[in-house]
Amino acid sequence: MSKKLRILEVNKAYYPHIGGIETIIRQYAEELGKTGDAEVRVLVCRDGRGRTIHEKMHGVDITRSGSLGTYFSCPLSVSFIRNFRRMSKNADIVHIHVPFPLADAALLLSGFRGKVVVSWHSDIVKQKKLMLFYKPFMNYLLKRADVILTATEGHVRHSLYLPPYSEKCRVLPYGIVPGDYLSVTRRPFLTEKASDKNCVKVFFTGRLVYYKGVDVLLKAFTKVKNCELFIAGTGEMGPQLRKYAAEHGMKNKIHFLGFLPDEELRQAYADCDIFVLPSVAPSEAFGIVQLEAMVYGKPVINTALPSGVPYVSLHGQTGLTVAPRSPKALAEAINLLAEDKELREKYGKAAAERVMSEFSEDRIIDRLSGILKD
Repeated sequence: MSKKLRILEVNKAYYPHIGGIETIIRQYAEELGKTGDAEVRVLVCRDGRGRTIHEKMHGVDITRSGSLGTYFSCPLSVSFIRNFRRMSKNADIVHIHVPFPLADAALLLSGFRGKVVVSWHSDIVKQKKLMLFYKPFMNYLLKRADVILTATEGHVRHSLYLPPYSEKCRVLPYGIVPGDYLSVTRRPFLTEKASDKNCVKVFFTGRLVYYKGVDVLLKAFTKVKNCELFIAGTGEMGPQLRKYAAEHGMKNKIHFLGFLPDEELRQAYADCDIFVLPSVAPSEAFGIVQLEAMVYGKPVINTALPSGVPYVSLHGQTGLTVAPRSPKALAEAINLLAEDKELREKYGKAAAERVMSEFSEDRIIDRLSGILKD
């Protein structure tokens, strides 16, 4: 029997922390372990303050390093650096998910000599002051990396930092398990909440924060006809978005659903007519929610960000791509699809086919396994 590949997955957080990257890491850790060729351990930091804890979930050994809190969106943890050094000694491959400055520093201080794989999820966009301190560590990581994984070609093309290392970059899209979505018990989840049961149902889900562009979506909806908007998610912008909807007489046209558990969220995807991802900044690096709508055969309206977003749902094939921060362009796209059921169905069919051929998790894990063994 050949020796199992010992892999250390490294990130800021892990399930049950909610986030796109955390979902991806959980998939990698659990599915690579199931292949029988790999032994996977996970090193992250605790959410909030607390001491280091060790646990096992779904066959994966997880170390959650003690944290002193979060600063500039990054955990502060001395024990993480100690744990990285200890755990990397027993690893063949360290797989680091960035941006996560603490991991870059931990690698530099660890003396690890094995294979380093970096998953580059996005550039650091907002914390410019942090970059002054972080850039030397980031450059070390990129030079040290044997392979740099990006979810789309756009991640390399539009990055401020990756082009000099493009020869190391490999495209590995994020994936979902279609069966997990298609097996859900369907019900008219959104229709039940609609003011007009015959309306075209437009759906958004995500955190209510600046880069998601939900404020742009609400402005667009003042110009949208025969549609109702359903918003699932919570966040700091929630109160002002609700206030805007009320002040513009859209209480019956816009429905704030709050947090939805997985089953209800999937019922919402299945019941909508159009899915919208109106993000306005490259902090939206991919948008897994697009895949979650597409697997149900739903057309997507996304934005032409310099990130991976427009590479997931393709303009004129699986939906429409519009300029970011443009309520006018967004409204025109929604109205176009709302008025043309045949076009919605055409894009939706192509969207479902694209998920199956390009973004099914079993294909992604096979490709990842090959990259790690190479």
